[in-house]
Amino acid sequence: MELKLLDSKSSSLSKKAALVARTKSSPFSSFEHSVGVKFSQEFSSCRGVFTKASYLSLKGTFMPKTAISSVDKEKTASENYFYQISTNGAGSSLFSRNVGGVLDACDDEYGGVVVDQDRLPVNPDAFAPMLQVSLSHWKMKGKKGIWLKLPLERSELVPVAVKEGFEYHHAERGYVMLTYWIPEGPCMLPSNATHQVGVGGFVINDKNEVLVVQEKFYAPSFADLWKIPTGFILESEEIYTGAVREVKEETGVDTEFVEVIAFRHAHNLDFDKSDLFFVCMLKPLSAQIKVDNLEIQAAKWMPLVEFVAQPLIQEDGLFKKIVDICIAQLGKRYCGLLPRQVVSKFDGRPSCLYYNVLDTGNVSCNGN
Repeated sequence: MELKLLDSKSSSLSKKAALVARTKSSPFSSFEHSVGVKFSQEFSSCRGVFTKASYLSLKGTFMPKTAISSVDKEKTASENYFYQISTNGAGSSLFSRNVGGVLDACDDEYGGVVVDQDRLPVNPDAFAPMLQVSLSHWKMKGKKGIWLKLPLERSELVPVAVKEGFEYHHAERGYVMLTYWIPEGPCMLPSNATHQVGVGGFVINDKNEVLVVQEKFYAPSFADLWKIPTGFILESEEIYTGAVREVKEETGVDTEFVEVIAFRHAHNLDFDKSDLFFVCMLKPLSAQIKVDNLEIQAAKWMPLVEFVAQPLIQEDGLFKKIVDICIAQLGKRYCGLLPRQVVSKFDGRPSCLYYNVLDTGNVSCNGN
């Protein structure tokens, strides 16, 4: 489709002049003066659709006009461009603003759409019309769930998306994720993560001493408690590496993972999330203690019998059972779980499966 200027009387441009508009990686097009040229369009599932548009008078007043094109209707629904000529005595300049194109996005494997957070419109005023057109486009394409990730620096777009019907899904330090469910009926998008995962390291040396800590921040009822080092695992971190890391960070002691002794599953804890807490048996590789002053008040090697005799351990059913299990493992009367790398054909990714295979010839309780 050719793009020509209408008001030739008020223009210093030749009647035969036309303009080239080429859309590439930005909703703002670059223009060149030429003769008899066309408005080119590029499309891919991850880059969105930007199509032809509108005219304006050369007096500087915007005059939007709905694009007329032979392109499919779903590609041109309410997609408008605005152009303006400005003269400053040195010549004419032309610029554009996309106020109705489809947002750049990729299809996901579940029939939904993931909006490209790196290619959101620079002008916040353009976001609302683009979002409206995009929703209409995706509805016509039969899409289902829309995922819109807005970085912290684009937080001004959040109320705009909410006004168009998007809902909060989750938030992290640097972004907020919003979703929109198109089909009628209940939303089938997966909910946000429901669990947090913690680890505890039970470290005991050849002298039957347990590595214990007292935390800087605690409830008054735990003021005198010496406990094993604990903490949360990091994103994309294995349980066994998380346990080794936490012990190192809190006490400075290097350890080697032996096995998962047990895990606890609790609900409605911090932020109303469920909690998985894995107790890991670790073998010390060093003895010198260097306390983490940010979190830990004190750390030491405590005789096992003294550790077990603490009133808070004896009176608490959970702590006491964990200690009993650890002592049973030391006496070869209990077998924990070991991680084994496996690959699933469902996603082709390696992961850890924790289990233990016990045979009659394996008195160490270590699985094969």
